[in-house]
Amino acid sequence: MKNKLLALLATLSMVASASAVKINNNLSINGFVDGSWSNSDTDGNDHDNQSLGLDEVELNFIVNAGSVSGELHIDSNNTNPAGGAFDVIAIEQVHFSYNFSNGVTAQVGRFGSELGLEREDPAGLYTFSRAYTNTDFQLGNIDAYRHEGIRLSYSADTLSFSVAAFNDVNAIEESNAVNGREDNLDYEFAVGFSGFEGLSLSAGIIQRNGEDNDLSDPANAVVDTTITNLTASYTFNKILFLAEYTTVDEDSEPELSAYSLIADYDINEKLGIAVRYSEEETTATTEADSLTIAPNYAITESLGAIFEYSDVESNLIKSEEFAVELTYTF
Repeated sequence: MKNKLLALLATLSMVASASAVKINNNLSINGFVDGSWSNSDTDGNDHDNQSLGLDEVELNFIVNAGSVSGELHIDSNNTNPAGGAFDVIAIEQVHFSYNFSNGVTAQVGRFGSELGLEREDPAGLYTFSRAYTNTDFQLGNIDAYRHEGIRLSYSADTLSFSVAAFNDVNAIEESNAVNGREDNLDYEFAVGFSGFEGLSLSAGIIQRNGEDNDLSDPANAVVDTTITNLTASYTFNKILFLAEYTTVDEDSEPELSAYSLIADYDINEKLGIAVRYSEEETTATTEADSLTIAPNYAITESLGAIFEYSDVESNLIKSEEFAVELTYTF
């Protein structure tokens, strides 16, 4: 099914070229429209929490001109990073790449992380919900990890690796003001291996160097964070197995960890089902786990539906969540 192909290619960071409307020899466009209904029944609450609406719309412009390629992703969703719920239209990512003849690619601009099992868009997910509630573990979610900088990557038949240096969007690298700000560069290292039939492995590290908001105050501590991520995928007949393990180590705080396991089975060309189990440490003293069952159906080649049930326990509070999602890709 098309949405599953996009999900797999998104996991391999290839989704931009998976499906596109060709405008001319240099320009093509793709995107998606995503909407859902969801209901959450939490123990102890008098009423269920329900929502119905359009979740996200994205339009991507993809340019290829010889050794140079570029992408512009215009995104509209109902999530306001500062809080609240209203439409925000923004440039999700924009970058250009130069492909050298020896397999090396240089990328400059605004982009997401190479790490993480679940990717940035609904077409890159096997379920409606994400595995983790703590965004520190949502490495592939570009709304949680969006950077501006440069990435160098190398790809061969079975081996790939990349290194990136970046800051958060709108970060100030250095200020000469008396009470200035300083945000040291962050780094990401990733490596992937697919030398065994049906098996792909990846590993990476993100080093986030904290921002000092007041250089005149030495007591204003800068918090550094190291994130490690391991993923594996294995295909056997019609079943795809996916696994991920992530740790977040922040200065002066206990290390947090999370893992998820996904099995996706294609019953036929139109119908499939994904089962996911995940556990995470939301804080040093609280944990959350969830079991998700998500049948999916290809209504047409471009329109897919996911029906999801999740049993969630967070800090000893249990909830049942239901959702129906429709995603139209082009």
